[in-house]
Amino acid sequence: MNEKENKNRRDLYLKIRVSREELDAIDRKFRNSGMKSRSEFVRAMIFDGYIVQFNEEKLSEILRLARNISGNINQIAVRANSGGRVYDDDIAEIKEGVNKLWQPLRYFQSLLMTLQH
Repeated sequence: MNEKENKNRRDLYLKIRVSREELDAIDRKFRNSGMKSRSEFVRAMIFDGYIVQFNEEKLSEILRLARNISGNINQIAVRANSGGRVYDDDIAEIKEGVNKLWQPLRYFQSLLMTLQH
């Protein structure tokens, strides 16, 4: 066996303990990965994967803003469908909400961009 073959030979085992829920999550992610073996998947996650921690407050704020915008749009749609009028203030309020939503979305986008190779 030459030096390159010896270097790439996988004859050692890495053993870790996981809970049933953790193993189920690993298996689900493995199945969705399209990779051929769980070992290949685990190696890819270790050597190429990232651990990303998001600020839960910012995620909650994004969700809150999106719900507000959705509620405003639904109210306008109900009014318009019942023959009512859509006012400029309604549209301005939605635009303001969308602008507020972009700030935290850009923050998360900037975090994700730092992960690119």
